[in-house]
Amino acid sequence: MKKFLLLLIFILIVVGAFFWFKKNDSSINQNIAQEQAENEVIDNIPEEPKKTELFEEYYEQAETLLETMTLEEKVGQMFLVRFPDSGISEQIQNYAPGGYILFEKDFKNETKKSIYDKLTNLQNVSKIKLIFGVDEEGGTVARVSSYKAFRSSKFLSPQKLFAKGGLQAILDDSTEKSNLLKELGLNMNLTPVADVSLNHSSFIYDRTYGQDYNETAIYISELIKTMNNDGMISVMKHFPGYGDNPDTHTGIAIDDRSIESFRNYDFLPFISGIENKAPCILISHNIIKSMDENMPASLSENVHNILRDELNFSGIIITDDLDMDAVKEYVKNGEAAVQALLAGNDLIITSAFEKQKKEILTAISQGTISEETVNIAVRRILAMKYFYGII
Repeated sequence: MKKFLLLLIFILIVVGAFFWFKKNDSSINQNIAQEQAENEVIDNIPEEPKKTELFEEYYEQAETLLETMTLEEKVGQMFLVRFPDSGISEQIQNYAPGGYILFEKDFKNETKKSIYDKLTNLQNVSKIKLIFGVDEEGGTVARVSSYKAFRSSKFLSPQKLFAKGGLQAILDDSTEKSNLLKELGLNMNLTPVADVSLNHSSFIYDRTYGQDYNETAIYISELIKTMNNDGMISVMKHFPGYGDNPDTHTGIAIDDRSIESFRNYDFLPFISGIENKAPCILISHNIIKSMDENMPASLSENVHNILRDELNFSGIIITDDLDMDAVKEYVKNGEAAVQALLAGNDLIITSAFEKQKKEILTAISQGTISEETVNIAVRRILAMKYFYGII
């Protein structure tokens, strides 16, 4: 009897152990399965796409060239200089500018061949090939086609072209412009005007598309694509949107519109251009009180941050001409270029190149501007030159 009871107890213990292990094994398996499922969920979370910069594929080449350059050469690349009347070869050799902007006077008494030969010779003088830009918007701003040596009649404004043949007429006209400018040795056209104005009496109205914000956004996207396809550097202007403000060539313009107004309306054409790989954006000298009450947009760090961080623009930011009356009273110690660089500009339009280059070099030596700030801007400029086949 005693043996029987011991055997029964042993059997009960074995059976109990079996069910205990089976239960816990199931629980362990469930836990493992749950952990695997959780890991799969984590693994399947899509990674946030890496933001790529506009000319990033050429950064390595640009960096290689950058490493061979002196500080003086780097700073020179950041200037788009008004074409001087004389001494240009010497200026290129001694000061190494990034490029030149030509105005109407520079085409007077010239021919297609003479301009081409002049610019080609200057390219050969320059260690790093140059940007040669011009404002050939059509209509009231036509630096080249104002002379019959280059075209039998002036290029029409976007509004007149639109009235004649819609958006397609503008795109066809743009291709003709780009072909003419390239024939002359030019590689940048400071257009399109992305500003919106429906007020016929506004300073900027005649240079705009003459349509609302949404229609202007479509126009800008198509024009940027066309200019890229034609191998011409475009420059959208005048960020953050000129509105109905007065002419900043002769004085300051103060804009009281809210930041929401810009986001809902004025930014739309610029966003459209950015999404279609616009290479350059030019900043106005208007004071936009909702963004910066104290400084013109061209010298405002906050305006540049909005363009970079909110609109995700990674191309070249260009100042409007720093010699305009609108900026003079806001420049400390006459150092407009130093303030422009500190604000976030990459390329500076000026007719005081040699003086302003020296001011930037002094600011670097004093620690006001870091050489890394210069390197970032110049890398973008060189990468853009590679992208468009300039170098």
